[in-house]
Amino acid sequence: MAGSMFLNNDKLAEWLQELSTRATVQVPVKVGQATEFQAYSSETEIELQEQPTAPPKKVVFPQTETLLKFRYEKDPDNPESHKIHLQETLPREEANIVFGCRPCGAKGFAIFDPVYDSNQVSDPYYKTRREQTLFISLACREPDNSCFCHWVGGSPVDPTGSDLLLLPISDGYLVEAHSDRGRELLSSKNLNQASQGQVNEAEELKSTSLESLDEPPDLRDVPAKLLGLFDSMEFWEDVSAKCISCGACTYLCPTCYCFNITDEAAGLSGKRVRTWDNCMSYLFTLEGSGHNPRMTKAHRLRNRVGHKFSYYPELHEGIMACCGCGRCIKSCPVSVDIREIVLRAKESVHE
Repeated sequence: MAGSMFLNNDKLAEWLQELSTRATVQVPVKVGQATEFQAYSSETEIELQEQPTAPPKKVVFPQTETLLKFRYEKDPDNPESHKIHLQETLPREEANIVFGCRPCGAKGFAIFDPVYDSNQVSDPYYKTRREQTLFISLACREPDNSCFCHWVGGSPVDPTGSDLLLLPISDGYLVEAHSDRGRELLSSKNLNQASQGQVNEAEELKSTSLESLDEPPDLRDVPAKLLGLFDSMEFWEDVSAKCISCGACTYLCPTCYCFNITDEAAGLSGKRVRTWDNCMSYLFTLEGSGHNPRMTKAHRLRNRVGHKFSYYPELHEGIMACCGCGRCIKSCPVSVDIREIVLRAKESVHE
């Protein structure tokens, strides 16, 4: 931890105020019984004791965004035809800093990046926001009983996707930089060089947080197991029996990236809008002909689990499209547990 800095609890508000002068700082705030990310101000009461209800996904990938605006004009030379004017609405050059997300929340974008910003495809809306957003993550002292980040290669102190990682220790936080942009933030007057005792305490936190986790199962054979169960509708009907297709699992997931695009017009003008979509919805795959290749919730859950633990890993060097945050378990109204489905698939015997 050479070069690690220390942030005293008494300096936290002052540091956030300083960061606010260079970017919009998004922090976790208690709203009713939920915790969501909102823009920081000096009156904001930050909630750092529990995992945010939703990840910071919408900062980089908004739930609703306008891709372009359009306007029709009648052609004076030909009353039967119209001219169309298009105006692309790329995101503004606006810096964001996400403060207080958990490591799994920042790691979710490592799943997004190969899909939205690769050599084959580069989405300018996603790419612009991604390049303008920094993540200051807070390591977990004790994982929730729904957490399983260590199943999919993560941990409560995983720095993947984080520019700075804060480790809670006595009277404050040890601050580790994990990117060049993160290192630029260490020059703040509100941060002090960490002492050897503080470094040792942070190392102990890392060890105890890992020791608090149970032994993870070996999921290397799960992609093949799930493919083997593809046609076993009896299996999928059983594991999806209590699912109500509400979509909470997809909307709260840090790694779900599906979207829908609609043109919304009023008179001769309108806009093209991209919104998050939900693969557990019947409408997700409904075709114009009325045919639906995933007509039941069993088919839809098969796709959701298969994508995260089989199809995506096959395309991206074995990386699971899941960060193990447990939100889909914690917020499911009928207690569908994706861990149980994966383990049942792993233990299955099929031809």
